Amino acid sequence: MAERPDGEIVEGRRLTGGVVFAAVLAVASPLLGLLAILVHLGLPPEWTPPEMASPQTAVIFTFPAVGAFLLHHRPQLNMAWLMVIGGTAAGVSDLARMLMFRVAADGELLMAGWLRVPAQLGWAICGLTLTMLLPLYSPDGRLPSKRWRPVLWLGGAALGTATVRVLIRVTPPREGYPYPEVIPNPTQVPALAPYLDVVDVASWVGIYTAMALAWLSMAVRMRRAGPEVRRQIGWPMFAFAGYIVFLIGSAIWPALIWPAVAWAAAIPFAVAFSVMRYRLYGIDTVISRAFVAAGVVAVVSAVYFGAGALSGLLVSGYHQVAGVAAALFAGVFFHPLRRALQRAVDRLLYGSVGDPAVLAARLTQAVRRGDPAEALTSVVSVLRDGLAVEGVAVEVTDGEPHYVESGRVGPSPREVPLVWHGTRVGRLLVGPPGPRRFPAAHNDRVLGTLTPYAADVAHAVRMAADLQRSRERILTAREEERRRLRRDLHDGLGQSLSAMAMTVNMARLTLKSSPEAAGELLRELSTGMGAVTQDVKELVYGLRPPALDDLGLAGALHGLAGGPQPEAVDGAAGSSPEVRVEVEGGLDDLPAAVEVAVYRIVQESLTNIRRHAEASTACISVQREEDRLRVLITDDGQGLPETPRTGVGLGSMRERAAELGGVCVVTSEPGIGTRVDVTLPLLATSPGRRTPSVS
Repeated sequence: MAERPDGEIVEGRRLTGGVVFAAVLAVASPLLGLLAILVHLGLPPEWTPPEMASPQTAVIFTFPAVGAFLLHHRPQLNMAWLMVIGGTAAGVSDLARMLMFRVAADGELLMAGWLRVPAQLGWAICGLTLTMLLPLYSPDGRLPSKRWRPVLWLGGAALGTATVRVLIRVTPPREGYPYPEVIPNPTQVPALAPYLDVVDVASWVGIYTAMALAWLSMAVRMRRAGPEVRRQIGWPMFAFAGYIVFLIGSAIWPALIWPAVAWAAAIPFAVAFSVMRYRLYGIDTVISRAFVAAGVVAVVSAVYFGAGALSGLLVSGYHQVAGVAAALFAGVFFHPLRRALQRAVDRLLYGSVGDPAVLAARLTQAVRRGDPAEALTSVVSVLRDGLAVEGVAVEVTDGEPHYVESGRVGPSPREVPLVWHGTRVGRLLVGPPGPRRFPAAHNDRVLGTLTPYAADVAHAVRMAADLQRSRERILTAREEERRRLRRDLHDGLGQSLSAMAMTVNMARLTLKSSPEAAGELLRELSTGMGAVTQDVKELVYGLRPPALDDLGLAGALHGLAGGPQPEAVDGAAGSSPEVRVEVEGGLDDLPAAVEVAVYRIVQESLTNIRRHAEASTACISVQREEDRLRVLITDDGQGLPETPRTGVGLGSMRERAAELGGVCVVTSEPGIGTRVDVTLPLLATSPGRRTPSVS
């Protein structure tokens, strides 16, 4: 025997004698059913029974065929033999019953009485095999345990008692008989007539009790079994439950016999599906939707008819008012009722983790109580509980922690991408299912509800990691700047000041003895002081360009635009394009950090244009808005190469914008030029004058 990935079981298909016999019965049973229908259609009206079809009629056409199909694939499956035998017995019963009426219509009343015997025996065999034995032996062909044998005895005894009661009952009197002549009972026992009514009630109570217990055996089996068996047994359990409900309901409301017929026809397909391909679909979804739909229909119908009846009593004769009131009441109850029923069915099928909304609330509370790293641990714990799997893990891209696992996901987990606003921030790894009823379709619903929460937490973990890395870079840059300043002050300015102090001392000592030498020393001291002054200016310029303090940002940008041509690169002199500066809005109250960033970005851009672009014109446009500052630098040069290499200059421009929460985008088209678009956020300050100036 082999098993395909889709769950279909394949065995050797040798045509044994048993399989051939089952195929013969599978063909004979529907033929018996068709003959019964033809005989029924040919009966005189006065001898035609009122019911055209029954659940037994549906059994004739479906159970033997499906049973033979299962025997062809699984020759040792005893459930398939039950289906074949029960369906064939139903065919014998229906045909014998219709022949009974046919023979009686022809005047052969005694022969008609004897035909009641095979009709009743076929009914009993069909009921025992299909409503008692089949659910008890589903889905693996074995009883759940020996303790369920009394259910078999109860069912057999009840069906046997009902059959014997029909066979020994006294021939009814002519008065009130629904047919032209009374069909006699050749096996009647008149002495037992006073007890037959009690026997009839007791036998039917036993039949219905045995049917309910047989279905209960499947529920108990599912509760104690593993995930795959639970999902497998769900199909026949659901089918038998619907059949029992409609069959018992038809005893109260005869119109329910037609749903019972349809449900009986569906039972063999549910059994075959549970045996052959139960892994393909989630039975829990079918059960959930069916229960919710049935509950909504029942309660809303009750509300509708109740409101209609009440309105009819209060406003007699105004049927339109009654209809409107009933519709309004039903509409008010519909949505809350559907949600309540869905939660109840979820809790019934999946336990305490059945409602994804409850899991989302748990996850929200857990996320609020901790930092992103702790929230990630809460996410995997809640997901593991909600999915009832052996393990769940979350892997965050560029995050810290990078990987968090709860339980064991195994070597081949299910992978679910975590996407935050179109950006993949990580992935969710789901391990194999644990001991829970239905792990398939419910998992998809839980994942669909909780995955966005997991993506939000993964994004928060990435942002926290980015913030930490940014802090580390800022700290490193600050310490590097302090080291540079210390080196410049100690090695440059400090050494120069020490040399000047020594020169002053030497000039003081030689002033009386050699005035000419003292004068020469003082001239050297004056020259050294000029060098020190230049060093101080360079230190100050490294901290903040002086032009920003002397001229303001707009003036400093004009100064950069008219600045000197840079030195040649690789022996070729750079070009000197005409640079135009446009300023819109006041720039006087900008933060110092924004001024420095704009100045450095424009300075780096102009350096690249003059050295590499071979442009004739360039434009620097600065636009001040209420909450942001936009800087646009364009040129008409040759643009970036087809495979540009990000250098220090472009990288520093993007980093300066990112440090302030802004964006720097560099685009280029060959032969058209390069475009540097910088957007920096600003605090809500009053904008200055919006008078554009062009230079």
